[in-house]
Order: sequence, then C-alpha cells, then structure tokens
Amino acid sequence: MKRILLTCEYDGTGYVGWQRQINGLSVQQVLEEALTTCCGETIQVTGSSRTDAGVHAAGQMVHFDTSSSIPPEKFPFVLNSMLPPDIRIQAGHEVPPAFHARFLSCGKLYTYRIINNAHGSALWRLRASHIPVHLDLMRMQVAADTLIGTHDCAAFQASGGTAKTTIRTLDSCSVVRTDDLITITVHGNAFLYNMVRIIAGTLIDIGHGRRSTNAFEEAFATKNRLALGPTAPPQGLELTSVDYPSEAYVHPELLRWHT
Repeated sequence: MKRILLTCEYDGTGYVGWQRQINGLSVQQVLEEALTTCCGETIQVTGSSRTDAGVHAAGQMVHFDTSSSIPPEKFPFVLNSMLPPDIRIQAGHEVPPAFHARFLSCGKLYTYRIINNAHGSALWRLRASHIPVHLDLMRMQVAADTLIGTHDCAAFQASGGTAKTTIRTLDSCSVVRTDDLITITVHGNAFLYNMVRIIAGTLIDIGHGRRSTNAFEEAFATKNRLALGPTAPPQGLELTSVDYPSEAYVHPELLRWHT
C-alpha cells in the first residue's frame, strides 16, 4: 500500500459540497468512484477541507491509500479522463503513510469574490456573489486589518461547528477591487465552520456602512454571533490553497495533528 496526495480543483456549483451526503452528489463521491474504477479496489479519500454546497476549490488537497501500480504523477492523467469537466486533478505525489491531508495542515488561503455593480455578471454569476450597492473598500480594509492576530473566534462559527477550540490565528486579510470585481483573501492557520463566509458577510455590511469598522473587535470581545454580519453566499468562496510544514512530507509522524 502507498499513500497518494492529490491537488484537486473543482467548481462546486453542481454538488452538495465536498463530503459524501445522502441528499445529493458530492465531489468526494465522484472522486472516490473514479479512483475505485481506475485502481481496481475500493478507495476512500480524505480532503483537507469540507467545503459546503456551491463552494469552489483551486487547491483542495486529498489523500488516499492504494496498492495500484499507477505511478503517483500519472493519477491526474488517468483521473481527468474519467472525471466530469467541473473536477480536475492538477497534481499527484506519493507521501509517507502517516501523512494526513486534513490534520497536518498548518494554514489555508481562502478567496471570496464579489461583483459590485448594478446589474451583476453573466460570466461571474457562479463564481462570485453580487452586491448592487457600491461598497467602501477603505472601510472594509480598516476592519479587515483588525482580524490579524490570534483571537477567540467563537462568534465566527455557524451552528453545527464541531471544532474543539475556537482559538484561531489569521496572518493576512486583504480587500482589493479590480473594476467591478472585489476580491477578499484571508490566510490563517485554520478556520471554523462558515468562518470565511461570515467574515465576508460582515465586510460587506461594513462596506455598506451598516456596521462599524470595529465589528470584528466587538465580536472577539463579546463572542456574540450577532455582532457580525450574515453568512455570505457560497458561490463567492474558493479554497485557494492549503499549507503543510515541510516535515509533513518527510516525517509526518513527528508532527502534532490539528483539529
């Protein structure tokens, strides 16, 4: 048996999310079925992040175990001939048996996109949310700067979250406009359930002038979900990349797992 790590890209529009569910088709199910066929054995995969319905990924990391003789670097070629066009495998590597795509992650980069004009966009309708009222980027960035650091983010978690701790560290959050497209990028060591969409929804409220630029600071202090804005729509969110310490690729058994 060997453990393979894949870099998976997908458009989440047609799926109930990453994780297998009984109520619809998931990205995990489609990938596992393709792997089971090409490897000739039942394959179960583990993803680095459980993205929700409609959420996209440019760099979802996935590991699985197999006795197949397919070389690791050939898995993208084999799988992409079998997968639907809204799921692509961009890379394949062999990793040590103790490597874990989810629990050894030490950082993630998420991107949230907004079309900010009166009429929306036909081309971006499935990859960005639409806000027709002009947003004040200066206010949004002032608020985004207050996210940086280590905080108790209990207020940033939607109901249903199962994390053992709500302490999280964010090291960057930027808000950039290019014509009508506003891009929010946030990088941190880990994120709570719906945390990035709650950040995006709050920044949109702040850009509208409906909330103070110190809304995040209030949420840290009170741990009150009502101090923050609504959860932004899923189609604007993308899991852009996942970080691992260099040791994870050599001696993962020596690392502490994260939850």
